[in-house]
Amino acid sequence: MWGQKLIIVKYEDLENNPASISGSFPDKHRRILPTRVVVAGSSNRDKSNGSLLMATDESTATLKEMRDGYAEVVDPKSGVSGGVQDVYGEDTATEDQPVTPWSVSVASGYSLLRDPHHNKGLAFSEKERNSHYLRGLLPPTVISQELQVKKMLHNIRQYQVPLQKYMAMMDLQERNQKLFYKLLIDNVEELLPIVYTPTVGEACQKYGSIYSRPQGVFISLKDKGKVLEVLRNWPEKNIQVIVVTDGERILGLGDLGCHGMGIPVGKLSLYTALGGIRPSACLPVTIDVGTNNEKLLDDEFYIGLRQKRAIGQEYAELLHEFMTAVKQNYGERILIQFEDFANHNAFDLLEKYGTTHLVFNDDIQGTASVVLAGLISAMKFLGGSLADQRFLFLGAGEAGTGIAELIALEISKQGLIVSSRLESLQHFKKPWAHEHEPVKELVDAVNAIKPTILIGTSGQGRTFTKEVVEAMASLNEKPIIFSLSNPTSQSECTAEEAYTWSQGRAIFASGSPFDPFEYGDNVFVPGQANNAYIFPGLGLGLIMSGAIRVHDDMLLAAAEALAGQVTQENFDKGLLYPPFKNIRKISAHIAAEVAAKAYELGLATRLPPPKDLVKYAESCMYSPAYRTYR
Repeated sequence: MWGQKLIIVKYEDLENNPASISGSFPDKHRRILPTRVVVAGSSNRDKSNGSLLMATDESTATLKEMRDGYAEVVDPKSGVSGGVQDVYGEDTATEDQPVTPWSVSVASGYSLLRDPHHNKGLAFSEKERNSHYLRGLLPPTVISQELQVKKMLHNIRQYQVPLQKYMAMMDLQERNQKLFYKLLIDNVEELLPIVYTPTVGEACQKYGSIYSRPQGVFISLKDKGKVLEVLRNWPEKNIQVIVVTDGERILGLGDLGCHGMGIPVGKLSLYTALGGIRPSACLPVTIDVGTNNEKLLDDEFYIGLRQKRAIGQEYAELLHEFMTAVKQNYGERILIQFEDFANHNAFDLLEKYGTTHLVFNDDIQGTASVVLAGLISAMKFLGGSLADQRFLFLGAGEAGTGIAELIALEISKQGLIVSSRLESLQHFKKPWAHEHEPVKELVDAVNAIKPTILIGTSGQGRTFTKEVVEAMASLNEKPIIFSLSNPTSQSECTAEEAYTWSQGRAIFASGSPFDPFEYGDNVFVPGQANNAYIFPGLGLGLIMSGAIRVHDDMLLAAAEALAGQVTQENFDKGLLYPPFKNIRKISAHIAAEVAAKAYELGLATRLPPPKDLVKYAESCMYSPAYRTYR
């Protein structure tokens, strides 16, 4: 795709001599750039600066040329989020501007009430009911969005089963998008476990039974050779973030095949609620290559391909067609987040496409960044440095090796895998092997290695036993224990166990949420090392800077920005992370640091850089407030 030459045609050339587009061009209008038909300049119709890029076959482009080829001047009067026009009235920066409720035509009457982008339910004003033919289609009362939020929260709290709450939230999202996000943003600490972990795990397990309407794009082996056509079937065209899974390793639940779609849907809800990415710019994708889960293959309600998983060349060809089609359809700056791929594919995909696409793996890089943030916070309040610590990992898959790598970048040290197993290790684990006799029991490893920090990413529940935690407590005054596996049932230990077995001395964080726990005279609030602290802000920073690649230094910047939001008051309660109620403020600071790093590394294309990146990030954020309709 990159082995092509692009010829820049100036607008004045097109106006003065339209035929020149197919003829020969003066040398001053030629330049090597990546393949893409785009308009660059201060706006898409800026005749003084704009250029039309036409593809021909020749040569290649350097990363700098690629960046320069997509550079655009930030126009403060245009839509701010990644340079894409704010069609639906979604950004904070356009909150006070009236919008026209366009669908295929101006939405009105019953069609307006069925359009989740524009539906306001009983919050339509009297004037809007008259001008958009809603009179008689709604009860006569007019209520505020705030009262709607109160009513919906009351209704959801009536459900006793978390999956019922999840289904109620998804139903609301399909009816009234702005109300869904207003409810989620205003009550994020209560509803985050409902729309994502741990409840989303059960939703994926039962996805075939609860599936009612399309929430994203399904690409299967049947679509080979037609992936671009499939992507173009999605109604939204200005996509900025894709979360994609093949369903092989959903949380700690294993191969759920096509039912893994619940993960991209949930992740993108958080991109919007926590990071302010427009809902219309988000696309969930599931790549269906079959499943090796016999239970699903025998399930009459299973919605995916009923065959064993494709592997090898057949798998690689479909993934490559997808990655090529995404860039062809959405451009160079589309962020692609790989989610819940099995180890053997996750690392290969990140390595293969990390140099050609804007890609990010949350299981590897997002987990690493959020864990590093927690460790930086702990060092800040306990004293000492990461270089003084000794780390022991239980689990050396995507999360464990990703964490080890990012810690190594921070302190120039390696992790802990016994080198006697070197020949049998997967390639991504080999850098972290150390000389040590193999040990079978974790408690023996703790006693032999004497770690100060124990990190669990094994996906195996209750592996941090009483003996293991007591051993950590006997070695350290303040043992740091991270039990990161999801969902809750797969957590290496609970918060109660960590605090009780360490006699209240453990510094504890987990992947899934646990309730506050009272031990002695203290009430401990367990920290949640939730990737949702990182990926929404990271994504916003990449989009608002127009970044074309993800660099490890951006992950370090995100971790340091998150750790910087933790106060002494938080730490006194046992928290290594700031409260989720402040998540949008946190995401804005993370986005600003990520964007600053993109500009520093020369990977940003939205020029010039905004003077105040935090304020700019806040202005880019999606606002769920209802708009006034013309």
